[in-house]
Amino acid sequence: MQKTAILAAILALAAAAVGRAENKPVNIRPDLPSVTVETETGPVEIRRIQDNDNMLTGDWAKTSRPCPNFCIQPMRPAEGVSTIGELELLEMLQDPQAVVVDSRVYKWYKDGTIPGAVHIPYTETADRLDELGCEPDFDGWICDQARPVALFCNGPWCGQSPTAIRAMINAGYPADRISYYRGGMQVWRLLGLTVIKPKD
Repeated sequence: MQKTAILAAILALAAAAVGRAENKPVNIRPDLPSVTVETETGPVEIRRIQDNDNMLTGDWAKTSRPCPNFCIQPMRPAEGVSTIGELELLEMLQDPQAVVVDSRVYKWYKDGTIPGAVHIPYTETADRLDELGCEPDFDGWICDQARPVALFCNGPWCGQSPTAIRAMINAGYPADRISYYRGGMQVWRLLGLTVIKPKD
């Protein structure tokens, strides 16, 4: 009886070791291993890290940031804005009409961003609406040709993109053309998706 239990334990440990040694594919969706997006330095393939044992470390593993300033953000930062996830963001990154905006301050942006995103710090967004399809006017902006835009920052505890979104709407950008990727860099990294260092 004891020999049987020992043999069963050895077999279970061997099976677990084989399972760990054999990395299973980590796709974005079952039918989608990766997508390629254009960046200012050329095409970049976005995929998930293939190491099944990969874990977040450092700043991205923190769960309890002090509030203020790092308070949990609402699902929708303003009326009329859509909140999206990673699959919708990937679609926007592949859409030549859409703009994905990394609205974080430079200190955060320089440590890594989502491929294909443009950097417009949240403190400047309302003054740079011409980069998103609006035209300057004496009274502000004419945004009849506003492009679909998605903004993100560091994650559900980051207020930079919600602040930028509200400033854009106050400046005349149509809320229904704005998407909010609330997961931001923390969830993007948690899912093991490609992060690139911006060129200086």
